[in-house]
Amino acid sequence: MAAPRAATPRRRPRLVPPLLLPLPLPLLLLLLPPPPSDGLGHSTELAFAVEPSDDVAVPGQPVVLGCEVEGTPPVRITWRKNGVELPESTHSTVLANGSLMIHHFLLDRGGSPSDEGDYECVAQNRFGLVVSRKARIQAATMSDFHVHPQATVGEEGGVARFQCQIHGLPKPLITWEKNRVPIDTDNERYTLLPKGVLQITGLRAEDSGVFHCVASNIASVRVSHGARLTVSGSGSGAYKEPTILVGPENLTLTVHQTAVLECVATGNPRPIVSWSRLDGRPIGVEGIQVLGTGNLIISDVTVQHSGVYVCAANRPGTRVRRTAQGRLVVQAPAEFVQHPQSISRPAGTTAMFTCQAQGEPPPHVTWLKNGQVLGPGGHVRLKNNNSTLTISGIGPEDEAIYQCVAENSAGSSQASARLTVLWAEGLPGPPLNVRAVSVSSTEVRVSWNEPLVNTKEIIGYVLHIRKAADPPELEYQEAVSKSTFQHLVSDLEPSTAYSFYIKAYTPRGASSASVSTLASTLGEAPAPPPLSVRVVGSSTLQLLWEAWPRLAQHEGGFKLFYRPASKASFNGPILLPGTVSSYNLSQLDPTAVYEVKLLAYNQHGDGNATVRFVSLRGASERTALSPPCDCRKEEATNQTSTTGIVIGIHIGVTCIIFCVLFLLFGQRGRVLLCKDVENQLSPPQGPRSQRDPGILALNGAGRGERGQLGRDEKRVDMKELEQLFPQAGAGGPPDPRPMQDPEAPAPCEETQLSVLPLQGFTLLEDMTSEAKVPGVGPPAALPSQDISPGLLSEGPATQPAHFGQ
Repeated sequence: MAAPRAATPRRRPRLVPPLLLPLPLPLLLLLLPPPPSDGLGHSTELAFAVEPSDDVAVPGQPVVLGCEVEGTPPVRITWRKNGVELPESTHSTVLANGSLMIHHFLLDRGGSPSDEGDYECVAQNRFGLVVSRKARIQAATMSDFHVHPQATVGEEGGVARFQCQIHGLPKPLITWEKNRVPIDTDNERYTLLPKGVLQITGLRAEDSGVFHCVASNIASVRVSHGARLTVSGSGSGAYKEPTILVGPENLTLTVHQTAVLECVATGNPRPIVSWSRLDGRPIGVEGIQVLGTGNLIISDVTVQHSGVYVCAANRPGTRVRRTAQGRLVVQAPAEFVQHPQSISRPAGTTAMFTCQAQGEPPPHVTWLKNGQVLGPGGHVRLKNNNSTLTISGIGPEDEAIYQCVAENSAGSSQASARLTVLWAEGLPGPPLNVRAVSVSSTEVRVSWNEPLVNTKEIIGYVLHIRKAADPPELEYQEAVSKSTFQHLVSDLEPSTAYSFYIKAYTPRGASSASVSTLASTLGEAPAPPPLSVRVVGSSTLQLLWEAWPRLAQHEGGFKLFYRPASKASFNGPILLPGTVSSYNLSQLDPTAVYEVKLLAYNQHGDGNATVRFVSLRGASERTALSPPCDCRKEEATNQTSTTGIVIGIHIGVTCIIFCVLFLLFGQRGRVLLCKDVENQLSPPQGPRSQRDPGILALNGAGRGERGQLGRDEKRVDMKELEQLFPQAGAGGPPDPRPMQDPEAPAPCEETQLSVLPLQGFTLLEDMTSEAKVPGVGPPAALPSQDISPGLLSEGPATQPAHFGQ
């Protein structure tokens, strides 16, 4: 056998290496004999060769439910009805092959018991018990018609449709009569659908008559009311849009049944009916046929046929169409993909059965042990949606036949397997007198006595440990030497109940488990809680820590103490529940330093405290420096500030506009001045007083001011001009024009404004004819230059501004 598992949620178990060597389980399994036979060709496995199936019985008639079993004799067969064993009586008999015969099937009339219900065949031999699938037996019935055919009037060449509906068990067979004579089913214009529909296409005058629906099954035969069909003269031949009179209905079927999807369309010209799936998948051709003029028949349906089917009526030669759709749902009874297998395992090991089933809808899986429902608990576990059954620590009581039962709305199925528990000769008995005593809050001492028999080959003991509240799968083990009869289990949780049991191991296998014993670890005082302190005011402290709801389970909570550091005694304790995580201390001395202490307690006493020191003096000083706001005053201030901001924005924008205008005027004046300088550097052509007003135009003077400025201005020499207009750079291209004075500055076209150049613009201005005197004389009276956005236009940035022609 394999070494005991060491799965623990808390820690890795301490295993003693010499003790848990792998046991020779593979060799032991190889030496097992093949499944025995009784010598007559019978298998030892108890299984069903024939199981009962659902049936419909006629009241008063006999019913036989089949059941045949294989297995080692003797095999005893009994029957259950609705989960209760059927007593022996003259009303029913178990035949020699195991089948059940009900001599006269009864219904529930006048208080007499009904034979309707779910039946199970139960077989048992010395190895165990198995239960067959459930077979539902119902009485054959026939109801009255709840839909009778209705009278119809149709035109020659048109379509007529009759329908009747009736319920019955088994499903009634529907036929039709015309004038009390069965209709000719060989007539291609007559289409009979299994659901009770008669379609007549290409109507003719001889189709007129009275039609009846006839329903029959093993219970009865019923005839509907008559419905007259009247065929009028031929139609007008006018165009009629395609119309679907009857579309497909939603159907729910079981595999291997036949699906009938009806579609009746009219129109002039006669529309073409076609079918498709809404999901775009092909319908296929196998088992598919079109009945009549557009009815889709799917024989032997499978789960793959499930989907939404669309009937389309198309006008020939056009894209005009009408559609109708219906959903087909195909269910499949549960069937097994993987059957459980019979196994043999040594005592004390783990047995596992796996069973996987499929169906539509997906089946639900349950397990039976010798015919009884087996649920999880103890050493039994169910995983993977009940598809895996695990039995740990098996013993003689686990030897049985286990069944996997898969069931859904379409049917059920069962499969069985047998568990054989192997017992090697000479195994020791279970350890005796197991005792567990708590030593501390994290330790328990477990002691025991050795088994009574077969103790010489014991190689060690294994102690199985788990919390009493945990499931068995959370169990873990610790190994103990064969000469030791006690073990200290540590690293346990305080105030927690644990379960312990022991097994003795030999090279042959493990003994059976000892009796389990329970012990609870001692309690202990809680650990110090983490504590943080915040100053939230000049006289208030906020204390924060983590809530411990578990304290409430042990009659505990928190205790809070505090004092000024200058005093000897604490204020408190303030008792708080374990679910609280904060507390405010108020009305404290703003100038003092406080000591705060928080501890947790339970029924075992007080834990260690967490201590914090905090000063309120800094908080009070900050409060003095930052007095509380006067909301009204602040509101008024905000309004004043808003007004100031708006005024400031206007002032700033105005200043920017004036600066731009000043720069523009300065650039224009500089150009005008350069023109006058050139005139001065050339031979004088007239009185100097006629040129000076042009120079003074740099300052932006108007016409009225220039006369006064011309009388008072002084002569501008070359040094003053150099200071006002420095040269643009020594590296500029030379002026090809001759100069009158070698000390004269570079041409004015090279002069640039370094403060704010007019990038990408040229200043244009129209000049009057009097702006320049013919010849080389100075300009006459220059008009006032007013700059406006209309005078700006795009141009090269390096070009100077030009005035006039």
